[in-house]
Amino acid sequence: MSLLQTSRRSSAGYADVPAAALPLHFRGVGRAFTDRDQQRQVLQDVDLTVEAGSVVALLGPSGCGKSTLLRAAAGLDTPTSGTVVIGDRPVRGIDDRCAIAFQEPRLLPWRTVRANVALGLPDGTARSEGARLVDELLGLVGLAEHADHRPREISGGMAQRTSLARALARRPGVLLLDEPFGALDALTRMKMQDLLLAVHEASPTTVLLVTHDVDEALQLADRVVVLGRPAGGTAATVSHVVDVPGERPRDRGSVDLARLRGELLESLGVDAHRH
Repeated sequence: MSLLQTSRRSSAGYADVPAAALPLHFRGVGRAFTDRDQQRQVLQDVDLTVEAGSVVALLGPSGCGKSTLLRAAAGLDTPTSGTVVIGDRPVRGIDDRCAIAFQEPRLLPWRTVRANVALGLPDGTARSEGARLVDELLGLVGLAEHADHRPREISGGMAQRTSLARALARRPGVLLLDEPFGALDALTRMKMQDLLLAVHEASPTTVLLVTHDVDEALQLADRVVVLGRPAGGTAATVSHVVDVPGERPRDRGSVDLARLRGELLESLGVDAHRH
């Protein structure tokens, strides 16, 4: 049985645990950093809404502020200007309505897979309820048989699945993903993309995904947002937005996706005919 089939079969109990997808709003967000008494503006006037339950992918050149924007949504960083709002409440400091997963799994090596996932449970979760939810998540990501393994005993793809399950354990209104599959080989990456779609189908939280991979963005997202610096500017803002047609999972060989791929590559300053 495939990982995706296992995920779909195991999703029913997880979906029964209440969670509400929340909208995410960036309103005039800017971020400047000071280095040796000189200010460097990275983001400026970012206006973006991620609708509740939708998946939005952020694309842009390295250093344009994609991860900075994600960190601001999680409350791990504070904008210099503007406001980040989740639901109807501004983000002020680390926000328990969010969960975030990074490119590196960041697992505790002395804990088992099960115990690493349990770290994501909200404070105050009853022991029996937490154990049930962790078991459901391990089934959802295809790791039930590896629950008692340590991180050194599992593959990179399994470690990333553990990281995703840990983030989902919070039952977040907004799930923030910072290039979560960037370090994986191509085949494992595609399997993880399918897994994310199965998880989102089981419990459609709001997802904001940072990626450098145009094809990944088109496969996963309802909308793709490109950050870029306007001509003569030094700070990035929203430069291009594409609505992706069709229901997920999408045909990777779709002509429509190929056209959008060329459009997005052009917006990123890349010659689509060379890729």
